[in-house]
Amino acid sequence: MEKDTPINELLQKPIVAINIGVQDFAEALQDQGVRVVNVTWSPPAGGDAEMLAILEKLL
Repeated sequence: MEKDTPINELLQKPIVAINIGVQDFAEALQDQGVRVVNVTWSPPAGGDAEMLAILEKLL
């Protein structure tokens, strides 16, 4: 039997995942019984580089 190490102790506890922005990933985990904290996120300016440059100038 393996020695009780911090990593072995951690792996014995239930998984709680933090999902940032990819809803399908959160749903796949939930379907497997994993507790998921979902954070709604998207890239600033919708990922549009030109709009992001304008926003950076404003801030």
